[in-house]
Order: sequence, then structure tokens, then C-alpha cells
Amino acid sequence: MNTINDRIFGVLMIVLAVAYGWGATQFPEPFGGTEVVGPKTFPYLLAVVLGLSSLYMVVRPDPDNAWPWSRTGVELIIALLVLVLYAALLQPLGFIISTTLAVGTLCWRMGARPLNAFITGALAGVVVFFLFNFALDLSLPLGLLSFLEVG
Repeated sequence: MNTINDRIFGVLMIVLAVAYGWGATQFPEPFGGTEVVGPKTFPYLLAVVLGLSSLYMVVRPDPDNAWPWSRTGVELIIALLVLVLYAALLQPLGFIISTTLAVGTLCWRMGARPLNAFITGALAGVVVFFLFNFALDLSLPLGLLSFLEVG
């Protein structure tokens, strides 16, 4: 019975991967249209990874996948809530603050000391922000930190 649950979930995730990939095709072309890395690249990559992972789950389900109703199950629910809040707060708070809060909270829930967890979150937010904005030339929302915007 547990293997059928994995297969059903895998099929649903394949449908989600296809829908996500199709949604990425609806993004407007960047100005000039000759960029190799554009706004569609990351969603395409996520859709492929999700699709392949889901296909693996359909083909080779875990024979013993009882739901962890112990502390692990609670931690998974907390992680899911943190990620939903992260997505909701990304625009209003901005990438750096939202990432600091999300990564910091997840690190803390995994056992890091709170100060170390949130320092890690802040470093991750700043490094990824600069990587996307300056190395990949893809803008991320600044939100509350919009006063730092150049030009």
C-alpha cells in the first residue's frame, strides 16, 4: 500500500513539473532575446529536476515509507510552513531579509545555535543576491532594502 502512495505522489509531482515548466515558457523574452541565461533558465532547471525525481519515485517507490508522526513529522511541517512564508514574504521584505529569515529558521530547526543559524542565513542571502544581480545579471527583489538600489 505504501508503494502506491509513492507512485500517486510521483505522478502528481510530474504533473506539477510539467505545469511549472510550461508556466516558464510564458515568461517574456529578455530584451534582445540572445541571452543564454535568462528568466526561464532557473524554472526550466527546477522543472527538469522535479520531473526526474518524481519519475524515479514512480518507477522505484520506497517499500517502507511510513509517515514520520514523531518529531520528524512536526519538523517537516514546520519546514513547509517556513517555505510557504518565504514565498509570501519575498516581494514585500525582499530577497536578502526573506532568505535570512528562512535559512536562519531552517538551520536553527536542524540544530544550529540561533545566532549562528541567522548569520548563516544572512550570509547566504547576501552572497546569492550579489551572485544573481551582478554575476548572472538577474535582479532579485530588494523589498525593505530598496534604498540600496543603485541607479
